Amino acid sequence: MSDDRPEATMRAYHLETFGTIEGIVLRDHGGPRPVPAGPTGIVVRVRAASLNKRDLLILRERYPLSAAPGVVPLSDGAGEVVAVGEAVTRVAVGDRVSCAYFPRWRDGRITPDLVDQPGCTLDGMLSEYALLDEEWAVRLPQHLTWEEAATLPCAAVTAWNALTGGEGGAPLPGQSVLTLGTGPVALFAVQFAKLLGCRVVSTTSSEEKADRLKALGSDAVVNYVSTPEWGSTVRELTDGGAELVVETGGPDTIEQSVRASALYGQIALLITASAAKSGIEISHAAYASSLATIRRVFVGSRTQFESMNRAVAAHGLHPVIDRVLPFEEAREAYRGYAEDAPFGKVVISIGA
Repeated sequence: MSDDRPEATMRAYHLETFGTIEGIVLRDHGGPRPVPAGPTGIVVRVRAASLNKRDLLILRERYPLSAAPGVVPLSDGAGEVVAVGEAVTRVAVGDRVSCAYFPRWRDGRITPDLVDQPGCTLDGMLSEYALLDEEWAVRLPQHLTWEEAATLPCAAVTAWNALTGGEGGAPLPGQSVLTLGTGPVALFAVQFAKLLGCRVVSTTSSEEKADRLKALGSDAVVNYVSTPEWGSTVRELTDGGAELVVETGGPDTIEQSVRASALYGQIALLITASAAKSGIEISHAAYASSLATIRRVFVGSRTQFESMNRAVAAHGLHPVIDRVLPFEEAREAYRGYAEDAPFGKVVISIGA
């Protein structure tokens, strides 16, 4: 479906002041919709966008990359192509697309010249229209709603990379995967691990969340509050340890993750600092008894995004969404995401 509003105006949020949600300001740019920026440019009518932890870190100036002044926030969004440059061949008007988290990282290993990101160094998706290059675009599974599709670029690709991006490839059917907590990456990891035929053990802090994890696919759930030494419990549940740990807790959980790992397990490490600890520490006792490999994960390439989408489409997977707010309430979406510990993604709808 194309946008048939020839005089459509473009509204977009901009991060004008760091440190406060009130610094995210809605601007009406007026005039007709934008045109492609060059022969390989495309214009996307954004239908939904979603929040990630990195968006709060950018707002608070705690992200590894410095944001461009007045940048349009959010890396994650989904919409339809409404205009293309004369040299565009990868997509066509009417295609449902998202933007890759690292638009210039197509495949292989990332290098320092490929680290630009929408919503940080490049304008993001919290806008009625997004100007992209065709090489940045990723086609989306047809069965997903706009809101569901908008959840994929960051958390989902991170989980997919954690599970499938190691040198040995994805864990085999019947092997064990450990996920930590109920953040978006952990929830996607549960879904993807079950898709791969794995046994999933998860940790959480409450029986209510444990029930929701089991409904999503977790085979066993350990309460880390009542069982603070949960690493040994996971080893018992997995008959010797998890072949893969999706480590989303960083310094606060790495010790127990090592203890929960199989002898030659793999730990996909996402976070290296927390509010309480500035770095990773693993005791001699824990690591001396393990030959586990720790692999650092930072989202993934466009090729990994595309591979994940094929799996999502083939299995009819639906992301977990906690809430959807309208475009005009984007600040409330930020506030709720920061304060309410949602179970699933917080999404902003940007028009029908």
